[in-house]
Amino acid sequence: MTPQLDPAIHAPTRLQIVSLLAAAEEAEFAFVRDTLDISDSVLSKHASALETAGYVKIRKGYVGKRPRTWFSLTNLGRQAYRNHVAALQAIIARSGLSVFPQ
Repeated sequence: MTPQLDPAIHAPTRLQIVSLLAAAEEAEFAFVRDTLDISDSVLSKHASALETAGYVKIRKGYVGKRPRTWFSLTNLGRQAYRNHVAALQAIIARSGLSVFPQ
C-alpha cells in the first residue's frame, strides 16, 4: 500500500510543528513559537488541531508562578509523521530525483 499524505499534518505550519516535536520528548510553547517564527495565535490554533487529531499532547503547568505550556508527539502522532514523510518521499521518488542526493 502506498503511503498517503495526512491532511492533519500536511499544512506547512503543522508539518513544521510535528517535525520539530519528532526530534524531542517535549518542547515548550515559546521554544516552538520562536523556532518556527510564528505568532502565539497561529501556534495555538495548529497545536489544537493536532491535539484534536490525537497527534500532539498539550501539557500545562507552572515554572515558579508563571504558567507554561508544553507539547509532545503522541505515539499516534509519531507514526502519522513517519507515514507522511514516507508519502512525501514516494512522491519525490516518482520524479526521478533522489531524496538524499549524493
